[in-house]
Amino acid sequence: MKLDTQKSFLFIGSSLCGSAFKRAAYAIPCLLSLALSFPAVAKEAEKKKLNLSGSSTIAPLASEFAKAFEKKFPETRVDVQSGGSSRGLSDARSGLSDIGMVSRDLTEKEADLQGTPIAYDGIAMIVHKDNPLLDLNDKQVVAIYTGKISNWKDLGGSDQEITVVNKAEGRSTLELFLQFFVLKNSDIKAKMIVGENEQAIKFVGGNKSAIGYVSVGTAEYASKVSKTIRTVRLNGIDANLQNVKNKTYPLRRTLNFVNVKGVSETAQKFLAFVKDPAAIKIIEDQFFVPL
Repeated sequence: MKLDTQKSFLFIGSSLCGSAFKRAAYAIPCLLSLALSFPAVAKEAEKKKLNLSGSSTIAPLASEFAKAFEKKFPETRVDVQSGGSSRGLSDARSGLSDIGMVSRDLTEKEADLQGTPIAYDGIAMIVHKDNPLLDLNDKQVVAIYTGKISNWKDLGGSDQEITVVNKAEGRSTLELFLQFFVLKNSDIKAKMIVGENEQAIKFVGGNKSAIGYVSVGTAEYASKVSKTIRTVRLNGIDANLQNVKNKTYPLRRTLNFVNVKGVSETAQKFLAFVKDPAAIKIIEDQFFVPL
């Protein structure tokens, strides 16, 4: 790879330096001048590419932002990868990503990062579409996830053992779930661990005994499109975006982009773009609540 790069540079050098390249006395100064300018050109090229990573909840929304941003700025390419909010924080800090995606508010320990709120979301409890359960309260959710209630018949359902689905470590959905229900991850008696929201929806949608939790926006979309799962009311309140917006649904959160100070001009443009009217339309189309 190094040899190819050197050959390419010599070829470009011979083209740019012209006849001077044929005479050593003039070729060397010419090539030195090109070599000194090459890092600046490469650095400028890097600024035209953005890398985002983190929350699987935000990733589909960020991908739609990326498409619209690239259309507005054709010289820019935006790459979006999921992996969880912890990855978003880590990648933003280390420079692996220009912008991290974190589906919760930043803590005091994360004050080294700058947060840009982009939308509101909630966490919905989901069950199979054929499950007759309509409502759960906080105590019942805790009892299910700690194994104190292990059969659906105890909640008015069929005589069937409950399959508890939990989120993997590093997922902010898990962090908010534990915080809201005052639980430790070690307290949870899960039979299935998932990462992405889509994994939880696929598993619960294919298992009549399962219960899980995902983004309200994702759940609302999946229940309308795939129709294999449905949401369960929490404390008598429907898990939908309208109730997230009016702040009556209790299990809600803010979705954020995060970055270190001094990001590139292109990254700054992208962060400003998420407040553009076009971006607000994208947020609504992706089943989230604009700020």
